[in-house]
Amino acid sequence: MSRTSRTTLRRSRTALIAAGALVAAAAGSAAAAAPFGASAAAAAGCTVDYKIQNQWNGGLTASVSVTNKGDALSSWQLEWSFGGGEQVSQGWNAAVTQSGSAVTAKNVSYNGSLATGASASFGFNATGNGNSTVPATFKLNGVTCNGDTTGPTDPPDPTDPPAGSRVNNPYEGAKVYVNPEWSAKAAAEPGGSRIAQQPTGVWLDRTAAIAGVAGGMGLRDHLDAALTQKGSGELVVQLVIYNLPGRDCAALASNGELGPTEIGRYKTEYIDPIAAILADAKYAGLRIVTTVEIDSLPNLVTNTGSRPTATPACDVMKANGNYVKGVGYALNKLGDAPNVYNYIDAGHHGWIGWDDNFAPSATTFHAAATAEGATVNDVHGFITNTANYGALTEKHFSIGDSVNGTSVRQSKWVDWNRYTDEQSFAQAFRNQLVSVGFKSDIGMLIDTSRNGWGGTQRPTGPGATTSVDTYVDGGRYDRRIHLGNWCNQSGAGLGERPKAAPAAGIDAYVWMKPPGESDGSSKAIPNDEGKGFDRMCDPTYTGNARNGNNLSGALPDAPVSGHWFSAQFQELMKNAYPAL
Repeated sequence: MSRTSRTTLRRSRTALIAAGALVAAAAGSAAAAAPFGASAAAAAGCTVDYKIQNQWNGGLTASVSVTNKGDALSSWQLEWSFGGGEQVSQGWNAAVTQSGSAVTAKNVSYNGSLATGASASFGFNATGNGNSTVPATFKLNGVTCNGDTTGPTDPPDPTDPPAGSRVNNPYEGAKVYVNPEWSAKAAAEPGGSRIAQQPTGVWLDRTAAIAGVAGGMGLRDHLDAALTQKGSGELVVQLVIYNLPGRDCAALASNGELGPTEIGRYKTEYIDPIAAILADAKYAGLRIVTTVEIDSLPNLVTNTGSRPTATPACDVMKANGNYVKGVGYALNKLGDAPNVYNYIDAGHHGWIGWDDNFAPSATTFHAAATAEGATVNDVHGFITNTANYGALTEKHFSIGDSVNGTSVRQSKWVDWNRYTDEQSFAQAFRNQLVSVGFKSDIGMLIDTSRNGWGGTQRPTGPGATTSVDTYVDGGRYDRRIHLGNWCNQSGAGLGERPKAAPAAGIDAYVWMKPPGESDGSSKAIPNDEGKGFDRMCDPTYTGNARNGNNLSGALPDAPVSGHWFSAQFQELMKNAYPAL
């Protein structure tokens, strides 16, 4: 459950990729995990589903879906008026403009055609006072829709997708499953009740986890509990598929039970039983999100061949192809169920944000997504920062800044990376993935469970401009000693709470890594889970090429990866941002 660092051999200094282009064109946006607002029903011309997904004193995020009930349209625009002084600041999947209180959303190049009965969805962020309501009237191409609004308890709109059918974003209008086992551990901690009801991922990190380990909940137990939590609404269940042969070839802390050549066992003993359970009609009404094999495919790019960080184990996995085959097989089999949404792990900006790693990683992902019978249609999106600590956004410096003529990219911390944080990386990498053949409507997830970096050490402004290093180091939220450190990091905090549609191209912020579960043990601990001891989890370790030969920054006295680590949980709560 570690996150391997990166290295580069050739750091070209080409122009910065413009991640901001996603604002108006991203196709992976969605609504929030917990639905707010109401539907606005329409006459024969159209129906409009307008949801205020998240609202606070100062702004809001909304999602809008318009369904054409009249003649087919080659282009469309939807109009409404705000009643509370709101001002649109950002839109996606539509060109959203405003004049006074009047708002107009026009189609963009890829979603202008709207057949009879077809729908188009878009979203926006706006400033506000925290009291925004659903507009009373909408017009589609000048035709007024019925102005009556319906509340959350009204009968379902017949245009809504039936339960279990595939939607653009599984988090749209849905709650997310709270793992009772993690919730109980969190609630038992002093202060833990403040976050015990947050949704987290369920890790299937060995074959035994399918049935349940040591009397704990198995996959069916979790899905049955999810049905109870679901009630009459929509609910997302988040699963981590994590048991490749030769797993985590560059990190010992989270090695797995299967040897490098045991691809047959991976298929028949692990993936096939999971796929059979997920295909059970009993669970067809759940939206099941899978994170497919963290810490695997990027290793084939960064830790093989002549790279200074290459390991013999990663060379073996690249040569035998079992990472690519395993991921392809998982995507193919799990993707057969129409209510399963596969998201491939996509590393993080501190791993593949460099020029030598960025494009080759996307190409490797595409090779896996078209192996063993899988196609790009089996991939709903990608997830970044799983089980890592990279800051969501860095506000006090940007990749285009310079100090006394020296670029931020030349600072020791950034080290010629093209990205300073996870969100800019995820948005840009989404474009790269589309360019190599993935569908244009893929969405990104960002794991924010441990990247808040709050507490007393959080900078409140930029660093001094004495040098580019003082500027970056003084202002960066991410307080790790080195970007390559990944194990049980001292000073880390809980990040943004899980929610959907937080930014263009981002389906949701999620807590896929459950806070309080160790990344690896601080010393060698015998175990029957196949997990080794990695010196990067030892706080006395002075490092290697992957972290610039710096101290590891790890907390002491940590248990084996995946086991409960109370000291880490308390550290994360203390340094949460936003604060608890």
